[in-house]
Amino acid sequence: MRAIKEELGDIVDTEKDVEAIRRKLASDPYPQNIKDKVSEELSRYEMLPAASGETGVIKTYIDWLMALPWWQESKDNEDLNLAQSILDEDHYGLEKVKERIVEQIAVMALNKKQSGSILLFVGAPGTGKTSICQSIAKALNREYVRISLGGVRDEAEIRGHRRTYIGAMPGRIMEGMKRSGSSNPVMVLDEVDKLSHDYNGDPASALLEVLDPEQNFSFTDHYMNVPYDLSDVLFICTANSVDTIPEPLLNRMEVISFPGYTAVEKFEIAKKYLLPNAMSVMGLKKQNLKVTDDAMREIINEYTMESGVRGLKKQMETLCRQAAVKLVKGEQKSISVGVKRLKEFLGRKKIHHDVRMQEPQAGVVTGLAWTSAGGEILFIETSRTKGEGKVQITGQLGDVMKESVQIALTLVKSMFPEEAETLNESDIHIHVPAGAVPKDGPSAGITIVTALTSMLKEKGISPEYAMTGEVSLRGGVMPIGGLPEKLMAAQRAGIRTVFIPYENREDLEDVADEVKEDLTIIPVKRIEEVLQKTNLI
Repeated sequence: MRAIKEELGDIVDTEKDVEAIRRKLASDPYPQNIKDKVSEELSRYEMLPAASGETGVIKTYIDWLMALPWWQESKDNEDLNLAQSILDEDHYGLEKVKERIVEQIAVMALNKKQSGSILLFVGAPGTGKTSICQSIAKALNREYVRISLGGVRDEAEIRGHRRTYIGAMPGRIMEGMKRSGSSNPVMVLDEVDKLSHDYNGDPASALLEVLDPEQNFSFTDHYMNVPYDLSDVLFICTANSVDTIPEPLLNRMEVISFPGYTAVEKFEIAKKYLLPNAMSVMGLKKQNLKVTDDAMREIINEYTMESGVRGLKKQMETLCRQAAVKLVKGEQKSISVGVKRLKEFLGRKKIHHDVRMQEPQAGVVTGLAWTSAGGEILFIETSRTKGEGKVQITGQLGDVMKESVQIALTLVKSMFPEEAETLNESDIHIHVPAGAVPKDGPSAGITIVTALTSMLKEKGISPEYAMTGEVSLRGGVMPIGGLPEKLMAAQRAGIRTVFIPYENREDLEDVADEVKEDLTIIPVKRIEEVLQKTNLI
């Protein structure tokens, strides 16, 4: 065989490769099963001529086996004060998240190994979910690997392809481990809520083994075909919403909500991080550009509408680019931007938030809504005209809100039977502006009941009142989600008093103090309490 290979001219390269691999196997502390597997593959590799199609396949497989971090690992930082200072330095706010990370470091310091639940960061875009993962890796002194799962629909993306296929490759998990060069990195599985599935399998189901601490110590990638220990990896998942995450996968994770930033937090973030970073990227020095505090607040309130700070970052970059143009043209050497000059730099105001009504109006009540960009106030408008008892609903309401309207109508008729008799000779129109924006969700019940009662009694309620909560046919007020965002919207709109479900009292811990200070928050158990406090009964 050697003589034949020499004649063919491929003896030199093959032997060099084999010798290098054998030396590496002997000198490095690979696990015994990997040494056996590599030796077995090497024997096959030696027997094949270089021109064989299988030679490259075997060599690639051996390279992958030896490139994975089997024993290399980072030494964890166990200094909680140092970790806390790194997290505080990189991110403003997010106290609950930071507290949870410090707990994780403390537990790892005591156990000397990775333990605890897989973390799932859930929040609107731009709230810092992915960026804080980098700070966590820095605080732990671990390697950082990010794997984007948005749009992944093939199970082989997670588990790898079997080596029988042409062009087979390991899955993203093994690829991430190789990239990190460490057996205990911080691995971020980004956009886990945007996984899809088709006839090739369900990648969310493949993730179950990866994220289950009881199973992932022997995770087997189809390509590698040898068990790999993922138990030392700190997995962190991110998502915008938990609604599309399958229940079995969600059960393996600990959900940590990113409720979004208040106007005060956004101001601090813009001043300490976003503006200095934008100036650095655009090549501006401190003496070149100054933005007043009032101008910064105006940008936050009138040019952005979001829970996160991504839009705010873009506005800061636009402002810096405009300043760069003026500097290069030589128009000014030092630029100061106040409220009056914002239109010159950023154009006209981009956002028109709803604000509370000025005067009470019968049949119109302010509700609170959660959107992916944060909280908003919305008006439930009711009106009646002479007719035959028809009910018209407009405003692009979804099925859940249409059901809320039906429940509210039945409840009002049962609560006020005498006044409700007149409804048989009237047509009722219920509208939720803006008409072009689809709306749905189980939190408008008490607002619709209050609006219908206000219409029936022909009495307006104070525009300083707003409310959120679902209502049952028995008149009970049921809990809702998104309370911090809704209360921020109420504060921004100038609302003074907010009615919330009694069962949501504990959620007030997640609401920023500056929001709670500006609002009178009244938890209610029944709809009658709302109607009494608004002087409708």
